Amino acid sequence: MRGFESAFGLMKDSVRAAGESRGFAVARLLTHWPEVAGEEMARKTRPVKIGYGKGGMGATLTLLVKAAEAPMVQMALPVLKERVNAVYGYAAISHIHLTQTAATGFAEGQAEFAPAPKAARQPDPTVQAKARETADGIADPGLRSALEQLAQNILTRPRMKKDA
Repeated sequence: MRGFESAFGLMKDSVRAAGESRGFAVARLLTHWPEVAGEEMARKTRPVKIGYGKGGMGATLTLLVKAAEAPMVQMALPVLKERVNAVYGYAAISHIHLTQTAATGFAEGQAEFAPAPKAARQPDPTVQAKARETADGIADPGLRSALEQLAQNILTRPRMKKDA
């Protein structure tokens, strides 16, 4: 061994063999799907296989997609096909076939779709000041930070209106 090797360096041959068995001549399509498809499209889809017709040209890429997302993905297929073909360097993919599935996909979550990340909001400076004031007397920095976060959460949560 040459000391520490990158994790992908150790798995490269296994990933290539598994990808080629599913028709993926370019393993980058599998390993870098968010970069190829874009973050938003990658959250909605998973590449499953590439099938080649009898003529050899014009392959079909099969993607898993949640049923609720399928219409939006269908509209974006021309752009996605261009992005995938850019990885190959030529028009290798002529069709993209969508396979609709549940949110957890096939085979016990094998193709699990992650929820979209929530945008981080900056809390109001007055709320931050009140939260700091609430946890002011605490000596332990970890506990003080946790109490400040709790105070911010309490101060920013939506209030329920009480019927009179």
